[in-house]
Amino acid sequence: MKTDSIFYRLFQEFPGIFFELIGNPPQTAEGYKFSSIEIKQTAFRIDGVFLPTQGEENPIYFVEVQFQTDTEIYSRLFSEIYLYLRQNKPKNSWRGVVIYPNRSLDTADIRNYSEFFTSGRISRIYLNELGETASLPVGIATMKLVVDEEETAITSARQLIDRTQQEINIEPQRRQLLELIETILVYKFPTMSREEIEGMFGLSDLKQTRVYQEGKQEGKQEGKQEGAREEKFRMIPLLLRLGLSFEETAKELGLSLEEIQQEMQKQPPSQDT
Repeated sequence: MKTDSIFYRLFQEFPGIFFELIGNPPQTAEGYKFSSIEIKQTAFRIDGVFLPTQGEENPIYFVEVQFQTDTEIYSRLFSEIYLYLRQNKPKNSWRGVVIYPNRSLDTADIRNYSEFFTSGRISRIYLNELGETASLPVGIATMKLVVDEEETAITSARQLIDRTQQEINIEPQRRQLLELIETILVYKFPTMSREEIEGMFGLSDLKQTRVYQEGKQEGKQEGKQEGAREEKFRMIPLLLRLGLSFEETAKELGLSLEEIQQEMQKQPPSQDT
């Protein structure tokens, strides 16, 4: 699983989730800009950095996502942080947060850095210890979905989709979160077909995904001059491409099964729909 890209996207699109995760109000994100930073003249790259956008009282947050055993993670992390501080000379203080899927991967020796942990300057978060998914805020629950076992991930995703639709009132944010849930599922089940992925979501949930919306928009553009009924016929191959059966497509478009079958008979066998 490409966890680095998932978490980078999550913190970039929903920075408030990070601050919820460390116990701060999600509104704290309004005073920060998130990015990935490469340290000049070295091979170091910090996974993510929340830089304050105003004032010197807010700390810089260095974020490291670690999903593999690494006995040198802390020596590398502190080297990156202090090299960044030397090169950029920020006036703000700093904090570090290391995110693990579970405690068993946190095996690096901290004896030379113990004061950072006892002081709270460095925090460690274990995703599988965050609690029951249903009791977590939607953003944190989405983050925990990454480490859920396969047998529970589908149920958790369905619950998250329902909660996202009910609790997220801003349309762009709702759409982004639904797309992120879809992305996590695709990474968690790389061998599953589109039909099986669609089964995870259910038909009503699939409507919220990027793939469906793009297909629907494409159908609208192609059929804009043809009228509402012609637009429905143009949607048929798009919905079938997404994995819907003939019966499900007929129900979704308000057409008869016979109309669906007749329309598909008109399609050239080699046409890429």
